Amino acid sequence: MKRIRITKEFGFEMAHALKFHEGPCKNIHGHSYQLAVTVRGTVNTEKGRPDQGMVMDFGDLKKIVSQQIIQWLDHALVLCEEDVPKQLKAGALFFEKLVLVNYQPTCENLLLDFADKLLKELPEKVQLIHMLLRETPSSYSEWYSEDNSR
Repeated sequence: MKRIRITKEFGFEMAHALKFHEGPCKNIHGHSYQLAVTVRGTVNTEKGRPDQGMVMDFGDLKKIVSQQIIQWLDHALVLCEEDVPKQLKAGALFFEKLVLVNYQPTCENLLLDFADKLLKELPEKVQLIHMLLRETPSSYSEWYSEDNSR
């Protein structure tokens, strides 16, 4: 059996703050994130199918990642729910996309959350193999399935 990996790249803008951080990242600030998602599978050889010759249609991968991650976080302010003052929650209308998560919204924790979401939504015929989340041109985190297998 021959397997192929395919990768789709995405970009989104997101702001966050890291409570308890000793540097300037404790303040609200934003990044232009770049996300690469790699899946693995076998090429469909069934003749006459729309996905003949593909592991997965890039458009289908784009749709899943867009629905589960990009639409949720693009141009959002992401904060750890337990760290958000009541005043900010009350004024959430000022922030139309205030996303509260149950973790410190670091690059690493975001990837763990992305993996959980994508593993539930990807078709059974493909495996999530790798993700890379670039926070700045020189800083990124990576998730590998082999590091997270049970």
